[in-house]
Amino acid sequence: MTLDVNLEEPTSPVPVGPAPGDPASSPRPGLLHTLRHGRGLVGVVLVGVVIALGVLGPLLAPYGPTEQIKDANLLSPGSGHWLGTDDLNRDILSRTLYGIRADLLVVFAAVPVGAAAGVLLGLVTSWWSVTDVVAQRAFDLLLAFPALILGILITAFLGPGLLTVAAVIVAIELPVFGRLVRTSVRTVREMPFVEASQIVGAGPWWVLRKHVLPNSVEPLTVQIAVSMSVAVFIEGAMSFLGLGVRPPDPTLGSLIKDGVRLMYDAPSFAVGPLAVVVALVLGLLLISQALSEARRA
Repeated sequence: MTLDVNLEEPTSPVPVGPAPGDPASSPRPGLLHTLRHGRGLVGVVLVGVVIALGVLGPLLAPYGPTEQIKDANLLSPGSGHWLGTDDLNRDILSRTLYGIRADLLVVFAAVPVGAAAGVLLGLVTSWWSVTDVVAQRAFDLLLAFPALILGILITAFLGPGLLTVAAVIVAIELPVFGRLVRTSVRTVREMPFVEASQIVGAGPWWVLRKHVLPNSVEPLTVQIAVSMSVAVFIEGAMSFLGLGVRPPDPTLGSLIKDGVRLMYDAPSFAVGPLAVVVALVLGLLLISQALSEARRA
């Protein structure tokens, strides 16, 4: 009786992955891909148009933002004044274009500053329990105040102006980003690869920089888009209440405030500023929704 002995080397196992066509096998869409298709593209176009109008405002505006035009009191929209004029003989189109510049300066400067401060505080304080408790109570204190109440408090110290609006936005967005990063810290620090890094001697700063921060980039990107749309409303509300940029310098919020005041005499006054605010907020929300869907994919 003979024995058959197979002396061949065992073959390596074939890796089992998702079958072709399986949704799990499709690559996750990247940031640029997300913003080039669907609602992401619509949002980029809307925001891009508003940014272009703001950047090119001095070249496109037919008049200065505070220039008073002779015999042009409360004119209806027409060929000479596409959005009409106000009760001080100023061209509304020109003031709207310059108002876009002020809003973009606040939104695209204050939100990144608030985000950076919140991320830094969230990373530094959330790793240690004592500093985490202190930071969270400070965040609770900031979040306890509605945006307009906080704006009034800050205006009482700084006075109305563009700097005050920026400070309010930073104070509102700082705890939002701080708590978002804290969630990432609490999640990532329990992962096995973090424990392995600490066993081989990695310090907390290395772990935060190499593991926590990269895992927080996607939710932070979505939140920045949402926060920018919120910042547009904050600027508009503060200017509407007279807490923003001082007259005669225009902002979208102050133009809408004047439109409400002149609603019966010139109903079309606020159409241009309102259209810009709607386009900017809608574009930012579409971008944030596209990024959120790509993150969940």
